[in-house]
Amino acid sequence: MSSPTSTKKKSGLALYTQAAEASSAVVIGNYSTSFGWATKLLGPAERHHVRNIYALVRVADEIVDGAAAEALSTAIGVDPHAMLDKLEQETYRAVECGFSANLVVHAFAYTAREVGIKRDLIQPFFNSMRTDLLQRVHDKRSFQTYIYGSAEVVGLMCLEVFLNDVSLRDEEKAEFVAGARALGAAFQKVNFLRDLSADFDKLGRSYFPLIRVEDFNNSERDRLVEDIRNDLRTSKVSLAKLPESSKRAVGAALMFFEALNNKIATTPAKDLIKKRIRVSDPQKILILLKAMSGVSPK
Repeated sequence: MSSPTSTKKKSGLALYTQAAEASSAVVIGNYSTSFGWATKLLGPAERHHVRNIYALVRVADEIVDGAAAEALSTAIGVDPHAMLDKLEQETYRAVECGFSANLVVHAFAYTAREVGIKRDLIQPFFNSMRTDLLQRVHDKRSFQTYIYGSAEVVGLMCLEVFLNDVSLRDEEKAEFVAGARALGAAFQKVNFLRDLSADFDKLGRSYFPLIRVEDFNNSERDRLVEDIRNDLRTSKVSLAKLPESSKRAVGAALMFFEALNNKIATTPAKDLIKKRIRVSDPQKILILLKAMSGVSPK
């Protein structure tokens, strides 16, 4: 189905949805340079859906450890638990009825209804976000559960966008699902690894099981980097089989995070826990140009 932004004259619900989608585009533009750039390589129909997904994910994340936490320290009556619960319930209602007074939720619900994102993907995401408010240290089991809900299901939501109206055999769909989950996991683990010190010092969290920031060393860094590389290798298998409307964008995002993981691999552990590693804008532009020209990650 076409995006509501594709018609020239709009009114009523179509106009409202256009405004909601515009708000989601503003969210991604302000919060994610790399991901924002990568979405520009998506086909028009896929682009607005992915932005709608990202915006809801970003708002939920800000509730558990971003803007809401800052407001909590300066204002009375800010309750992240209640706010997250309200956002979750409003999301379910909007997906069911097709409308929300919250523009970001409305845009997400529009996408969910269009491509078939169901509660079985939405609920694990909110469960993981809630974990950030309740749990500071993870064991292997809770870490895997958290990764699934916070990142893998987001990859699966995007996969619903990419494969919308594409007919697949069961084994083909299973391969795409494995690739989407692996890519989501890799993205999240890279973010955890680059934010080790900030998560521990500012938020009191330790995501990786058995990892202590004060004892973090190069051997542990290498083990985590290799685990991420394994996830990226899995995701590359299905990447080549994605529709042309999404292949270049997903490839660009993969190459962004692969470059970041490679930089982490050469950064001494003692430095990794002191500063946030990033890929330079010129390198991001080079990756983007490669993806635009059809170069795929090897």
